[in-house]
Amino acid sequence: MAKLDKKEYLKKIDYVIKNGKYKDDWDSLKNIEVPEWYKNAKFGIFIHWGVYSVPAFGNEWYPRQMYLEGSNEFKHHIEKYGEHKKFGYKDFIPMFKAEKFDADEWLDLFEKSGAKHIMPVAEHHDGFQMYKSGISHWNSFEKGPKRDIIGELKAAAEKRDIRLCVSNHRIEHWWFMRGGQRFDSDMSKNLKEGDLYWPSMEEGDFDNKQTLTFMKPEYKDLSKRFAEDWLVRCCEIVDNYKPAVFFFDWWIQVEPLKPYLKKFAAYYYNKMEEWGKIGVINYKFDALSFGSGVLDLERGQSGTLRANFWQTDTSIARNSWGYTENNNFKKSPEILCDLVDIVSKNGCMMLNIGPKSDGTITEEEKKVLLEIGDWLKVNGEAIYNTTHFKVFGEGPTEVKEGHFTDGEEKKFTGEDIRFTQNGSSLYATVLSYPKNGTVNIKSLGQKSNCFYGFIRDIEVLGFDEKPSFDILDDKLVIKTKTVKSDSPVVFKIKID
Repeated sequence: MAKLDKKEYLKKIDYVIKNGKYKDDWDSLKNIEVPEWYKNAKFGIFIHWGVYSVPAFGNEWYPRQMYLEGSNEFKHHIEKYGEHKKFGYKDFIPMFKAEKFDADEWLDLFEKSGAKHIMPVAEHHDGFQMYKSGISHWNSFEKGPKRDIIGELKAAAEKRDIRLCVSNHRIEHWWFMRGGQRFDSDMSKNLKEGDLYWPSMEEGDFDNKQTLTFMKPEYKDLSKRFAEDWLVRCCEIVDNYKPAVFFFDWWIQVEPLKPYLKKFAAYYYNKMEEWGKIGVINYKFDALSFGSGVLDLERGQSGTLRANFWQTDTSIARNSWGYTENNNFKKSPEILCDLVDIVSKNGCMMLNIGPKSDGTITEEEKKVLLEIGDWLKVNGEAIYNTTHFKVFGEGPTEVKEGHFTDGEEKKFTGEDIRFTQNGSSLYATVLSYPKNGTVNIKSLGQKSNCFYGFIRDIEVLGFDEKPSFDILDDKLVIKTKTVKSDSPVVFKIKID
């Protein structure tokens, strides 16, 4: 594929910003519109798939860890593949054949899961692009599978009215492969721009932005070239695939990248408007100014109802985003409880899978996705197209606020209830259904702030039984005799 002229592309980016509605400043980028489809979809599939699925050891950070002396990955690599100077990360690429990858087969599964959008990783920290690119030859169209993976997924998604979104983790590549520079490995000590391992700089102290090499004066020129490379890569994805959502991982918040980040946001929003679409950017921490994108909480949730729409990205596997031979998979009831909790707080969930290097999805992940889909077929009206209620819910179980809080399964009880609403229907979802069949909803008692005086009818979704109910001063009491479930149970409450 012909090499893209970065200088000309940068001029194009500036032209689009100069002549578009959105400028590269936070005042222009604030208060962007969140598309209705996104707020209504609630559930999508994240996909971490790349060269790191070949070693399938540790997690998707194998390309970094394998070069860190003393790590388990370093030891494993030597034992299985030999010395790094003879077999480095680049040598996994020919082994990444994706010979069983079938985009239509994947999308059939995702459609059955109830997902409304997909988000494959376009480029992870390892620097290998999963799409046809004019920026670098280190991409899946020219090496490894020799296929445009993102392009094939987009085509298959569009057949099913499922939207393509993408994630980009390129910025961490500044330091991701640095370990290979510290000993005799397959990495050159004089990396050329565009090389798979370039630039492999020291990361510094992640907790102190001022010590990062990215910010040091002596690396000003290199930082600029890397940031421009990052910007052009991101804009190339926008132009070629028109992603409905563009997700960024952490580290884009480092100060020297801010001008380039604002340029990207303005370019993306202007191009989407030009195409008659509404795009949105996912970001973490304080990377974007409030209101210029949708906040994402990695492997975590919100403890409260949020006024602004937000997102959780989490994975079926607890220990890894990518495929490994020892993944520890969650069960579907746990994921469904989290989904219900997130939606009740004005959020949505991106649930990740990690396919094998040959392009097959594990049986464990298929089982979880199909079970989620079966639940959503019955109870989806309490999830899709809903809005939040006056309160998100009630119950004694604490849902911790913030990133990386879902490492252990929450022990919900029959008192943990979450609310959503659609028109005249209020949905009360019991996260762990009580064995005695009696549900007490304190928020809907006659003297509660959320009391509805005209409850016309209550039904339990997915069951034939007609529940009885009684509205008392301090609670709404709903009783059933035959309802039993390991997954959340939804009561549809019709109100006048």
